[in-house]
Amino acid sequence: MILTFDFSSDVPLYLQLRNQIVIGIAEGKLAPGEKLPTIRALADESGINMMTVSKAYQILKQEGYIVTDRRKGAVVAGAPASRISEETLRELRLKISELRLAGMKKEEILAMIEKIYAEGNK
Repeated sequence: MILTFDFSSDVPLYLQLRNQIVIGIAEGKLAPGEKLPTIRALADESGINMMTVSKAYQILKQEGYIVTDRRKGAVVAGAPASRISEETLRELRLKISELRLAGMKKEEILAMIEKIYAEGNK
């Protein structure tokens, strides 16, 4: 999986990293049990600070997407995160509201969601 960062974005780098890993897991680019790069290696490869990578890994661990072990490092969790956070639901509600305010109809929004969902199942 190739990670890309937008250093001029308002989205913090640790969230960009977290989001790309979550998408990679959802799309099957990162399989359960797959070892992730060490914090140091990922920081060196991507040109971001080790503390930034560490923060992203901590969030992913809290959310249940990865597990960490002192000997094995960070590994993609075997079971997906079992609950959807309130924050995720608030973000989804906001995005749907923005689409409605942009003039999209329910059917158009659902079609867009189906398309995005199908892209992740390739």
